[in-house]
Amino acid sequence: MSRLELAQALLNKADQDKTVFDKLRPDPEVAVDILGFHAQQAAEKMLKALLASKETGFPFSHRLADLFDLVREKGVSVPEDLEELRFLTPFAVAFRYELYEEEEEEPFDSERISALLNKLREWTTGEILARPADEEMIDKTPSEAAGEDEESPAGAE
Repeated sequence: MSRLELAQALLNKADQDKTVFDKLRPDPEVAVDILGFHAQQAAEKMLKALLASKETGFPFSHRLADLFDLVREKGVSVPEDLEELRFLTPFAVAFRYELYEEEEEEPFDSERISALLNKLREWTTGEILARPADEEMIDKTPSEAAGEDEESPAGAE
């Protein structure tokens, strides 16, 4: 599997978790723990997709702060507001086995989390697709690359 195929597979899995989150979040009977788990999983998989696209290995970890740090180490600037998603990390493990007590923990604003996940998805997709021009040529045979120049309209740059 190529790095871009792995990135796409991870984005697809992230979309599945985001879909579950979106479908369950209006239901008052669904526990915050469940919503937080799917939100955390979506964010984790999106970040791992970005890392895969940058040919960076990623740890078997649910810690979003660590994944954001790895993304930055690859020279990618992370939008500051996306860092808010780090608070989802305990939902990956701890709150699956412990009770989430909103009065003791950070308030769970599912609307804000949904908006941030949408922004994270858009941002990660943009970063994955923003490959340098010389990297795009790697995926093409020399004849395909030459053919593009021939088909370009005269004077177009």
